[in-house]
Amino acid sequence: MKNEANILTRMNLLQVADRKTEAMFLDVARIINRNDKTWVCPLDKDIQGIFDPRINTYFKHGIVERWVLTDDTKGLIGRIAAFVDFNLADSYEQPTGGTGFFECIDDKDAAFLLFDTAREWLKAKGMEAMDGPINFGETDKYWGLLVNGFTHPSFDVPYNQPYYQNLFESYGFQVYYKMEGFHLDITKPLPERLRKIAEWILHKPGYEFKHFTWKEEEELTKDFIEVFNEAWASFKKNFEPLEPGYIRETLRKAKPVLDEEFIWIAYFEGKPIGIYLMFPDLNQILKHLRGKLGLLDVLKFLWLKKRNTITRAKGLLMGVIPKYQNLGIESAFIQNLAEVFRNKPHYTEIEFSWVADFNPKMRKTFIAVGCIPVKEYITYRYLFDRSKEFKRYPIHEI
Repeated sequence: MKNEANILTRMNLLQVADRKTEAMFLDVARIINRNDKTWVCPLDKDIQGIFDPRINTYFKHGIVERWVLTDDTKGLIGRIAAFVDFNLADSYEQPTGGTGFFECIDDKDAAFLLFDTAREWLKAKGMEAMDGPINFGETDKYWGLLVNGFTHPSFDVPYNQPYYQNLFESYGFQVYYKMEGFHLDITKPLPERLRKIAEWILHKPGYEFKHFTWKEEEELTKDFIEVFNEAWASFKKNFEPLEPGYIRETLRKAKPVLDEEFIWIAYFEGKPIGIYLMFPDLNQILKHLRGKLGLLDVLKFLWLKKRNTITRAKGLLMGVIPKYQNLGIESAFIQNLAEVFRNKPHYTEIEFSWVADFNPKMRKTFIAVGCIPVKEYITYRYLFDRSKEFKRYPIHEI
């Protein structure tokens, strides 16, 4: 790395503090990825919402800061965010914060200045390590660095330039855990073994599978939350139970694009025991909007939706409470979805993102139902004390 004084003569770091610098933060992504036809620009309002205390509930127990980087001509060349989730930070061997929303030209000086800035800010907050690139929020959004499988990104799933891996690893970030994105080709027949298991469970007395309907929203939402909170409580670090209001608000926002038959709940003798949640992949429409959602963009969105532009669905989560795992519930969900898609022939695939290497059980489940891994991501960790022993995320055996 070059002498810092020389670096600063040609680069200028700005803290995001007003509308102008926030607009710059959003524009960096458009500039860095402008020649990449695969990249899909997230909606500006969605990115802004992550950094808005009125919208993002993580501000109740966290703090965040952002910066943009310009060159000597005031051209945008990079950005980064750093944040601390105090509910999570102290649960590690060393207090750990996060960094994310990194975008940068292919230049180590620029990247290292951004990483240094995030590191020093986190140090000042009492942190001893940083994970990245991650989200200041739920792990199903903008989490991890894409390192293989640079094809179409699905909604809220990270996509970045291939050279980012070298920037992270050259700086000293180490692999904390790896993740895989899976695809299911729904134009192909399901595996015979899956169909047999699914038919067995679907016809076994006591089991019932229902898809979401707006008429039964209140009851089904309650059942969905019951399963989620029981299934994830033993798995997620510092687990926070879902609240009915959060789910109802999420569904309300998604109502214009939500398909009732994309949300399923499994029951045994009336008790909810499994859930499956999937949304149409909005990125196939957002690809044409460049992050904007003005009146003309909304009309364009509705026109493209009516023309069945969306041919891909994004599987958000599938979970079964421990007592009923390994009984074929997951296979039955996929079998039900196969029936749904017979009446929606414009759909051709489902993308499931993501499954981490510390969860081999879930990986086996996806493989068993016919999914194939097509994308690889990495979540990195950087220890501020470089002499400290680095430990990867432990394998989950439950």
